[in-house]
Amino acid sequence: MRAIVGADEDVPVVHTLAEELRRRGYELRLVGPPGGTGEQWPDVGQMVARAVVSGEAEVGVACCWTGTGVSIAANKVPGARAALCWDAETARGARRWNDANVLCLSLRWTSDALAREILAAYLDATAEDSERENIARVSDGSSGKSNARAQRSHG
Repeated sequence: MRAIVGADEDVPVVHTLAEELRRRGYELRLVGPPGGTGEQWPDVGQMVARAVVSGEAEVGVACCWTGTGVSIAANKVPGARAALCWDAETARGARRWNDANVLCLSLRWTSDALAREILAAYLDATAEDSERENIARVSDGSSGKSNARAQRSHG
């Protein structure tokens, strides 16, 4: 199993995430300053997302000061479903109901203990089959009623 963790700052919580992933048996790649390179948050978010979408990594974690920037950047990568999570329940729900494939975290807000809890909830949850149709609708850009209106007007 492979994981990628990226951040635009080299701070202790990033290393906590890396240690936890290694403890769980993941082979790890670090990007951005924690990996010894200088990428900023837009590049970090997209690098993590591309690695997950391409299959280079099964798990992706992207971090910046608020977590918002890496989440936005990651979601620009086709096939990425990045979720900014601030607690374990949000991370669990992001996996169960949204099949999130990139976990985004705030470096400002996330303590080491909270990082471990969020990561564990994220890794231990799986997508619910009952949500596959909704996940597909998000992935292909359709939006239910508004899409039906668009189809009627064009066809």
